[in-house]
Amino acid sequence: MLARLQQLTTLGMLALSVAWGTVLWRLGHPAWAAAGALLIAGGYAVVLGLEFVLLGWTHGDDPTPKAGVGARLKAWWGEVLTAPTVFCWRQPFRSRAIPDHLPADAKGRRGLVLVHGFVCNRGLWNPWLRRLRAAGVPFVAVDLEPVFGSIDAYARIVEAAVARVATATGQSPVIVAHSMGGLATRAWLRACGEDDRVHRVVTIGTPHRGTWLGRFGRTPNTRQMALGGAWVTALAAHEHPSRRSRFTCFYSDCDNIVFPPSTATLEGADNRRIAGWSHVHLAFHPDVFAEVRRWLAPS
Repeated sequence: MLARLQQLTTLGMLALSVAWGTVLWRLGHPAWAAAGALLIAGGYAVVLGLEFVLLGWTHGDDPTPKAGVGARLKAWWGEVLTAPTVFCWRQPFRSRAIPDHLPADAKGRRGLVLVHGFVCNRGLWNPWLRRLRAAGVPFVAVDLEPVFGSIDAYARIVEAAVARVATATGQSPVIVAHSMGGLATRAWLRACGEDDRVHRVVTIGTPHRGTWLGRFGRTPNTRQMALGGAWVTALAAHEHPSRRSRFTCFYSDCDNIVFPPSTATLEGADNRRIAGWSHVHLAFHPDVFAEVRRWLAPS
């Protein structure tokens, strides 16, 4: 569903940009033609810019050091370059390009489950999947559906993926989760109640305590991600400290979606700050991939 929606959005945006430019050019207004076409195709950069302004404005007394304007500008540019690659190419057109990898000889090798975030699909992970497949790592990358459903409903999808990897490898998998995917993983742990079914959970920019932007949510899952909201509070109340010790949480002072920054941390987890990286871009930081590979290594 999401892939088709993003296909329509991407192609529609391109068609509108070309139509505007063509009409205005033929009417003898080349400057307006170029400006309008550029605004239609690149207007998302303005929205991203607003998010970074809000990130600085809402920082308050958050314990994470506040990123300066220069750092936020650099992170904004990283997101401007990353977002169209993810949302206009990998997810709409390449989400099935790299299938799950559970080879017949996977027994004895630690496997991986990849869980994406809000308004994403498994295409987000394509750069990861290529590297994992080349390294012979067994993996399953999920699609969380319905796109705008409750986070609790995603627990069954995580359960199916964990079961597949565990059956193929004979070992509990590592879960790597971006953004809302970390909450879906925690919801799965609450539902299954068996912490030893996962070897390690690595979250990337997950709104563990919600996010300031959640106040604007209108779908079930976005409302559940409200900062300090009832859902995230209830989720935390069901967790024993031993469960938190299984988590590594990567967060950033320049996350334009999950802020204030410390909301992406968990008390009792191994919390790691990566300065200057934006929300989607953070999923591709080399330190994140290296940490996951460390937990995939034989004990």
